[in-house]
Amino acid sequence: MLGACTSPRRAPVVEIDVDRLPKTDRGLPGAGPIRREPWFRDLWEERHAQWAARVDSDRGAVVFAGDSITQNWGDDLGGSFADLKVANRGIGGDTTRGVLVRLSHDVLRLQPRAVVILAGTNDIELQVDVGTIAGNMDRILTALEASDPAMPIVLCELFPSSASEHRPRERIADVNRRYADLAKAHPRVTLVPTWAIFANERGDASLAEFPDLLHPNEAGYRRWASALRPVLAQVLATRPAPVRAAPSAH
Repeated sequence: MLGACTSPRRAPVVEIDVDRLPKTDRGLPGAGPIRREPWFRDLWEERHAQWAARVDSDRGAVVFAGDSITQNWGDDLGGSFADLKVANRGIGGDTTRGVLVRLSHDVLRLQPRAVVILAGTNDIELQVDVGTIAGNMDRILTALEASDPAMPIVLCELFPSSASEHRPRERIADVNRRYADLAKAHPRVTLVPTWAIFANERGDASLAEFPDLLHPNEAGYRRWASALRPVLAQVLATRPAPVRAAPSAH
């Protein structure tokens, strides 16, 4: 069962113009921090400027939403899913509330075939309480389900990191337990146990795959892709790829 911190079911997230980072939290959904450091504002607006030109071409993709771990995988996710149309909607440094705020604009308007989510590690760094993190994720999942009840949603556990990166294993494990509860409560959600595939004997990230103890290197991304491919194959088996219209004759 979900703890008392879990938010009740709510209406879908409304469309918010987030091409520019909102200046205040007023009227924004969710709880907890939305980053507004100059570097983050610049990155947010740079990413949205890039995406604006790709809305039509990315429609119907499997959309990956998250923070720098997703962003750093590249627009084509390193070619790891060659048989799938994919769209990367990660922004480095983003929080679960940030993902929630931009969900309709960045993800839902693409009419995704499926959504893969990895978010929450930056909340831990910013010392957001676990209930708030889980509440934001609950709202994200609810909005995704409301947008398309048949759409598969793949929720990744937080990756291991290190206390030296302000992400101690105990806090990560607590968030992952809440995510597991959410996956049980949301029928369209498949939880991928990505913590266990990376954690070393101490429950932290390994330098061999996370040189800075936070972001995966090429080997780390290969391992993540290997965990995701069979899950995506299963959940997409009854979700046909969008049919591309044939070019009109002239």
